Amino acid sequence: MGKDSFSLDELDNGGRGDVSDYETGLGPAKDLEAVYDIPVQISAVLGKSTMQVSQLLKLGRGAVVELDRKVGEAIDIYVNNRLVARGEVVVVEDRLGVTMTEIIKSDRG
Repeated sequence: MGKDSFSLDELDNGGRGDVSDYETGLGPAKDLEAVYDIPVQISAVLGKSTMQVSQLLKLGRGAVVELDRKVGEAIDIYVNNRLVARGEVVVVEDRLGVTMTEIIKSDRG
């Protein structure tokens, strides 16, 4: 993977400190307790397409809009309109879900 991303395996223990810091509440997890109940919007984008308004108005039931992604290609996962991960579509009982396969590192530090 590129330098802008890392695998979920690298997230063990948040990437810093050891487990005892988190279990005792002395690590960064304790500092984040105030934001745990804040709702966020999560979006999974299968792909995008651009078309003219005239083409859009001609669409009807059964129309197919071709997206910019190939079958099997990772989808983008956004939290509050910010790209945070890539993943794959999965089926959970009778609903669609997303499994994260790659976390995108933030430029914020």
